[in-house]
Amino acid sequence: MARAGGRMRMSETTTKRAARAPMPAAPEAEIEEASPGGVQSLARAFAILEEVARHRDGIGLSDLCRKVGLHSSTTFHLIKTMVSLGYVRQLPDSKRYRLGRPVFMLAAQSLDEVEMVSVATPFLEELSALTDESAIFAVRMNEHLAILARSCGTGPFQAADHGGAARPLHTTAAGKVLLAGMTAERFEAYLRRAEWQARTPRSITSPEALRAEIMEVRRSGMAIENGEYWPEVHAIAVGVHDFTARLVGAVSLSGPLWRQSADVVAERAALLRETAGRISQQFGYSAADHSGC
Repeated sequence: MARAGGRMRMSETTTKRAARAPMPAAPEAEIEEASPGGVQSLARAFAILEEVARHRDGIGLSDLCRKVGLHSSTTFHLIKTMVSLGYVRQLPDSKRYRLGRPVFMLAAQSLDEVEMVSVATPFLEELSALTDESAIFAVRMNEHLAILARSCGTGPFQAADHGGAARPLHTTAAGKVLLAGMTAERFEAYLRRAEWQARTPRSITSPEALRAEIMEVRRSGMAIENGEYWPEVHAIAVGVHDFTARLVGAVSLSGPLWRQSADVVAERAALLRETAGRISQQFGYSAADHSGC
């Protein structure tokens, strides 16, 4: 009996110790599947999103599972949810996954003026160094053009606009670019509110004249200012785009009219297009992704 009792007491002790022993941790995927609504699911969803972002040509489900280290069913359910929300899209031909438009829209909304200035300024300085003329980066502020950043050339007779300067949109090359990017309704509203003051003999002074000018800007993809605000100033401008192909600003070169021959204008227009494209790339724009825009 004692032995039996001893064995019984030993068995009870062993049982109690076993009860206090910690359970082995469940595999990562099993935890995910056991608590799909937890914080861990959110962290893994972001891990998937970040991995998709690393592959501009898209990534397949099996490669995605391997990269993030999750079970295929877990990965599939999480990315299926992101596809339904639009944050990830599945390419119809290859079935690969790519980032969706809402991700770019969120990123574009966080692009503030301070960041724009820091990105654009080195390009403006490069333009000025190559041309000896003034270069600006400007955005639309209601009915006016606001110059956020400016770089001066080393040549004489530099244009007088400075950072923070605001001018009516239709009086500037950069402003015309921004007008050309407006919807028809917004452009017509601008025409109704604009002040048609003639500052120089070349100023645009009627809605009809501006409509014709903006049609040409849309056709050519660039705008020219020809002594319309300052009598002796000539400027060329090209648009800058963001993640969503939205027109967010314009880059412009300006100098005295007498320095602008047809050959110089053509050369600088090409230089501006190339520079505006590089700035747009810094803002996340991809011409290949928006070839239909």
